[in-house]
Amino acid sequence: MVSFKMIIPSSLRTRLFSSRLGVRTLITSTSTDSPPHAYLRPYLQTKSDAQPENEGLEGVMSLVLDRPETKNALSVRMVAEMREGIAKLDSMPFTSSRILLLQSSQPNLFCSGADLRERRNMSQEQVSGFLDSLRDMLRELEGIKVPSIAVIDGYALGGGAELALGCDLRVGGENTKIALPETKLGIIPGAGGTQRLTHLVGVSKAKELIYTGKQINGVEAERLINTYSPQPFQSALTLSKQIMTSAPLALSSAKTAISSASRLPLEDGLDLERKVYNALLDTEDRQEGLRAFKEKRKAVFKGR
Repeated sequence: MVSFKMIIPSSLRTRLFSSRLGVRTLITSTSTDSPPHAYLRPYLQTKSDAQPENEGLEGVMSLVLDRPETKNALSVRMVAEMREGIAKLDSMPFTSSRILLLQSSQPNLFCSGADLRERRNMSQEQVSGFLDSLRDMLRELEGIKVPSIAVIDGYALGGGAELALGCDLRVGGENTKIALPETKLGIIPGAGGTQRLTHLVGVSKAKELIYTGKQINGVEAERLINTYSPQPFQSALTLSKQIMTSAPLALSSAKTAISSASRLPLEDGLDLERKVYNALLDTEDRQEGLRAFKEKRKAVFKGR
């Protein structure tokens, strides 16, 4: 099992926190008075996690939302801690980080959107700063080098829906409820919802969902998610196992090319595809893939 080690800035304090799985993990927080609102941890952490059903999950990282009393409403602190976790993740080698799960610390939850109670006490300038930070966080999440999966096991409202849209893939189930209700509050989605939703479902459907602000679930929500399952978290783990049989450098390059497709003219997109393709030809992972195919065995990729 891959060991996990963080380099913690001296300005931060290390705290112990118990997850819903009852596992102790080292996390960092800028506050010394209360547990974090969000934190990064490896999915597998102890020897007891080394069960047969967890084989192939080494390298899965979880960015955990942990404000269940507010249904994981996005506070200023939560967004800052998520950005800290994303930065740590993107600095980790592929030997430690292969995929990111964005999840709640508790079942039947995802993210209820911005913390409106906190916002009531904020000045217009503070609200603007929060939106800038939220937008930057979503751009950073979208740009990480590894694949990301949002586990939407509950409400994804407003900023919560935008958070899910910032991930590469989404899984959900019977508890999944998605909405962008901002027009009911006299505003519009302000952290990328109008853009990412349109890229995902098209102009007409995006207008319908944002104009009405309606909540969708069940079959209709399947249009926004990749996998619909009675057990979303288990489905996310299964999807992770499937993805991690691919070479990490190839996944990162594929992500770059695919993510650029919606904003580049076709010829420019084809040029970018060839550029990232060529960069993979001399990698150790490509040679390992060819050897494994010839020897009829599973490839062991190292991200080099």
